[in-house]
Amino acid sequence: PGISYQMAKSIVRQNVLNRAQEEDEFIKKNNIQTRFYLDDDYPNRLKYCDDSPVLLFGKGDFDWNPKKILSIVGTRNSTSYGHKNVHIFVNGLKETGVYIVSGMAYGIDITAHRAALKNGLPTIAVVAHGLDRLYPAIHHSTLEKMLENGGVITEFLSKTTPDRENFPKRNRIIAGLSDATLVVESGKKGGSMITADIALSYARDVFAIPGDLGKLFSEGCNYLIHTQKANLARGPEDILKVMNWLKKTKKKSIQKSLFLELTEQESLIFSELNKNGAMAIDQLSLNIGLPISKTSVNLLNMEFKGIVSALPGKMYALV
Repeated sequence: PGISYQMAKSIVRQNVLNRAQEEDEFIKKNNIQTRFYLDDDYPNRLKYCDDSPVLLFGKGDFDWNPKKILSIVGTRNSTSYGHKNVHIFVNGLKETGVYIVSGMAYGIDITAHRAALKNGLPTIAVVAHGLDRLYPAIHHSTLEKMLENGGVITEFLSKTTPDRENFPKRNRIIAGLSDATLVVESGKKGGSMITADIALSYARDVFAIPGDLGKLFSEGCNYLIHTQKANLARGPEDILKVMNWLKKTKKKSIQKSLFLELTEQESLIFSELNKNGAMAIDQLSLNIGLPISKTSVNLLNMEFKGIVSALPGKMYALV
């Protein structure tokens, strides 16, 4: 129903159904996980992106919706300064259990994946090709380790080669999957700057590590900080503070009876925050089944009542 004769004829002529069957066999043979946009466990952060992929393919052992995700991106021509800072930042974040996402490329990307493995953090590579190959192939041994605590994700069918136009598409998934993006080293143009701009368009936090003036691969980071597109990242504690990932002592549960004038929607928000602690507004909206616009209005009213407080990183918590 709804398929015209001409469209049906075109589908048959292009052997689309045969290709779909071939892909289905590849998925089953290689234990590939799939997440369709309407699936309950499709990455919820991506659902708030207008250009999110309809279908994702993944391999490995990871949670599609972990509590904290940080993408780390940077130039392929990274320096010792960049490598050192990646390890410092990842080590400083290990107590949070944050997932580290990057693109498996040379330079900062592969350093981020390896730093995560070293510190026992889950790490996911988002690649610009099908899962029947790996680019660059030299990173295959690292990917094998990642499959045990993390894995690899793509929107591309098998037999898709890592063509140039696929990388910007891949970058939007890196940005959309993450709560925040950290740019370590970058020129004023390139994939890392594209990822940062996309993250900003999704209303996600961006951080940049400052570099020496005059150094080619410090220009991008310094530019992001100077134009206030990125938070200054002097150390992991800056990310912990802005994202509200600092370890806190457990507070006693607040009794709902203290607040006599809660609407039905405010009660839903109260219960969710009381159960989970501080939450990002998009995750809170998803959990209670309200649009972000309505959740935002209710949170504002609850702020006026002195019940909730707004935190950095678009987070909210009970007072």
